[in-house]
Amino acid sequence: MTRIAYVNGQYVPHRQAHVHIEDRGYQFADGCYEVIAVRNGAFIDGEWHMERLVRSLDELSLTMPMSVAALNVVLRETVRRNGILDGSVYLQITRGVARRDHAFPTAIPAPAVVVTAKRGTGPSAEMFEAGVSVVSVKDIRWDRCDIKSVALLPNVLAKQAAKSASAYEAWQVDEDGFVTEGSSANAWIVTNEGTIVTRPAENAILNGITRRRLLALAHSAGLPVEERPFTLEEAKAAKEAFVTSTSAFVLPVVQIDDTVIGNGHPGSRSAELRELYDGFVAGVADQNFATT
Repeated sequence: MTRIAYVNGQYVPHRQAHVHIEDRGYQFADGCYEVIAVRNGAFIDGEWHMERLVRSLDELSLTMPMSVAALNVVLRETVRRNGILDGSVYLQITRGVARRDHAFPTAIPAPAVVVTAKRGTGPSAEMFEAGVSVVSVKDIRWDRCDIKSVALLPNVLAKQAAKSASAYEAWQVDEDGFVTEGSSANAWIVTNEGTIVTRPAENAILNGITRRRLLALAHSAGLPVEERPFTLEEAKAAKEAFVTSTSAFVLPVVQIDDTVIGNGHPGSRSAELRELYDGFVAGVADQNFATT
């Protein structure tokens, strides 16, 4: 099946999809994006993704190109045309095409909208069972990481540092020694007392949708949770560690830099959280199957 993309009002073959050379997303990273997981044809926490998208656009004084309802139609149609039951859909909105100038265009252009979809179910079963390693890097990003901007060069450099070290992810550390988040995932630890800890959702991190859902599930299950900063040294001394994201779900971390976490195997708390999240996702997928 030929891959199909949506570009500014048209569904086109993926290999022919393109944007103008003066699109401000291309020249200035002047735009936002979202990635939504698809399971059995259902969007996982799609409403929360749309809510975050609207917030990001507002923070950048960027116009919503269409209603949320209309945008959801585009997302679902892109998924349908690509024949995807399990995978993800990518949405990007930029300020559009204008003569190159750092300031916002005087004549406001139409926002540019791109949607793509792909198959895939995330990390392998072996990665969940064995856990992954992360490396620490200096956090060199800007001060508004709460906006899901397409300006991701520092994240790219961090991810490449992880790849060069044969690690799955890089945890970024601020100037005070506190872990902010990964290059593409939120960071978590579990204390020796079994408390789940993750950094609060403020400007230094992106409030991940999987992060938000997992917090709700943990609270509902009566598990002890703290939203507070933690240092790299505390993370290395923790009983467990893991990452969350739309693509990684709940993935245990068994090594940070040269330090083995706990006994070097995925811990019971992260396994419990993954089971809670998997159950939630399965419920959404089953409900979608029952109504289609």
